[in-house]
Amino acid sequence: MEGQGVFALEPIAARRKIGEIRGEAVSTAEAFKRARAAEKNTGRVFMIAISHARAVDATHTRDPLRFANHSCAPNMVLKVQQGRVAFHALRDIAVDEELTVAYGPTHHAGRLACRCGALACAGTL
Repeated sequence: MEGQGVFALEPIAARRKIGEIRGEAVSTAEAFKRARAAEKNTGRVFMIAISHARAVDATHTRDPLRFANHSCAPNMVLKVQQGRVAFHALRDIAVDEELTVAYGPTHHAGRLACRCGALACAGTL
C-alpha cells in the first residue's frame, strides 16, 4: 500500500461495525473538482460518493478511517445509510492487520495503477 493506512488495534469480528467517517456534504460535481485539485496539490483524495448527486469530503476530518486504503480483496465494506458513511468488517480481522476497502468507481477512471497486491487484483482504479 502507498502512503498512510489504518490498522486494527484489536481483533474485529466479521460483520461488526468498525466506525464511521464524517465530513462536509458536497455535490458530486464539487467532489470531482476538489478531488482533481487535491490530486495536483497533495496527491491525497478523501472524497466518498454517497449517491449519484452527493459526496462527503473527508479531507478535514480527524476520523482515522479516512486513511483506509483500497484493496481488490478488502476486509471492510463501506455502507451508506441515511447519509452516514459506515465501515463494517467483511470477515474476522486480526490485530495489526491493515483495514482496507474496495474504492469502487473513482475519479481515476482506470488510469491509476492498483498496488494492493491481492491475487485477484484488477490492476487499475
